Amino acid sequence: PPPANAGRAPGPPDGGWGWVVVLGAFVSIGFAYAFPKGLAIFFKEIQDFFGTSYSEIAWVSSIMLATTYGAGPISSILVNRYGSRPVVMFGGLLCGIGMVSASFCTSILQLYICVGFITGFGLALNLQPSVIIIGKYFLKRRPIANGLAMAGSPVMLCTLAPLNQFLFDNFGWRGSFLILGAILLNCCVAGALFRPIGAATASVKTQETEEGKDALKEEIAKDAMEMNRPTDVPMETEVEEEGGKDCCEKVNQYLDFSLFKHRGFLIYLIGNVLMFLGFFAPIVFLAPYAKHTGIDEYSSAFLLSILAIVDMFARPITGIIANSKWVRPRIQYFFSFSITFNGTCHLLCPLASGYTGLVIYSIFFGLAFGMVCAMLFETLMDLVGAARFTSAVGLVTIVECCTILLGPPIGGTLIDTFGDYKYMFIKCGAVMVLAGTFLFIMNYYNYRMLAKEEKERKAKEEDPKSVRTENEGRNNWNKENAQDGPELEPLSEERELKKEVNGT
Repeated sequence: PPPANAGRAPGPPDGGWGWVVVLGAFVSIGFAYAFPKGLAIFFKEIQDFFGTSYSEIAWVSSIMLATTYGAGPISSILVNRYGSRPVVMFGGLLCGIGMVSASFCTSILQLYICVGFITGFGLALNLQPSVIIIGKYFLKRRPIANGLAMAGSPVMLCTLAPLNQFLFDNFGWRGSFLILGAILLNCCVAGALFRPIGAATASVKTQETEEGKDALKEEIAKDAMEMNRPTDVPMETEVEEEGGKDCCEKVNQYLDFSLFKHRGFLIYLIGNVLMFLGFFAPIVFLAPYAKHTGIDEYSSAFLLSILAIVDMFARPITGIIANSKWVRPRIQYFFSFSITFNGTCHLLCPLASGYTGLVIYSIFFGLAFGMVCAMLFETLMDLVGAARFTSAVGLVTIVECCTILLGPPIGGTLIDTFGDYKYMFIKCGAVMVLAGTFLFIMNYYNYRMLAKEEKERKAKEEDPKSVRTENEGRNNWNKENAQDGPELEPLSEERELKKEVNGT
């Protein structure tokens, strides 16, 4: 007979080829997060070239980030349909096409389309599949794996910040965009490392990992077909029922909209939507702010490198701490603290005087930013579970894209209005402190409710009345089975046959 787990996806190996997948995710996630921030090096020169304002040039990064997050549901649907490997490789190709096209742009509107939409959509096809496949390869070591993969963002930012300045000095912003388009094609190589761990087959065909056993495969597929298909329902009827499904049911196969009834998911969503109003703007305007205070270009770009170096170490260390037995049961509190700490750094930034003050701000900002990013998806998976995580990522990113889109332009508008960067930092800090406080209070409420529900469930199981009712139902079910005869007891028949055979 076929094994009991035939047709099921194997469990997470928590190692082996999974570490190669983490390496691919390191590259893919690194480009997805760091590339929009690294482009801030070119903003001052592009602004002078096209004669635009701070808020207009900030829309380039905003559209790219919003597209990266807003295309999350599309990315999740494609991953569910085709798997992570082809989606990431196609995304890398789109990134290269977008940046090469941007090098020939003659207006700011064309930059919005090429850099913002095309490259942003390619980065979206890199981000979600990379996060999703880590959840399939790891379970016990998942926080550590996520922390290592998320460390790709600061490593890439640390590399891209000085590299972009070097490219600009030697090739101008057009030549730099052309070279960056070629560099982004490395996402295709990273996607090639995402070997599928196994398909969770809800269909009739079962995919076996053993090679060279074609006959056994055919038998298992045939047995699974007989077990899954009732004999009295013709195939034509099932095809008609499948064709009769409306559009909502088909979409719900890929995106689980019942998550909007999940209390923990809604708390996470509201807190993150508020947080992203002030999450990316300080990074986008850090280098321009340094140039505005009279610091030279390379020293301004080096601030991003300092931030990235600290961020590089903060993410895996945060993953190790989050995986500890003291923090992991209450990881939502740790996430709330990280967001509040991040906002406090922005509130204190206007007090920094001179280049030394900005270096200190960059160190603390890199630490806080790395803590948030390392747990951004881990906390979501902790709330909804690995089975619903793909849909959750898609739904979260489409809702968050609105505030991601508005964050940097609002900061640019404040700079244009007051002629000072400090109001932008104060706005971002206040919003993030508010988001962290909200998440802390609501997660405390959620933990209390979960403990109460668990206590009620145990009390219900221990109630003698409910136990008596269950026993009566079980006895009635056994009586019905006995009356129905041997058709519902195939196992007992098999045992009798084996006894007879052994006896002869």
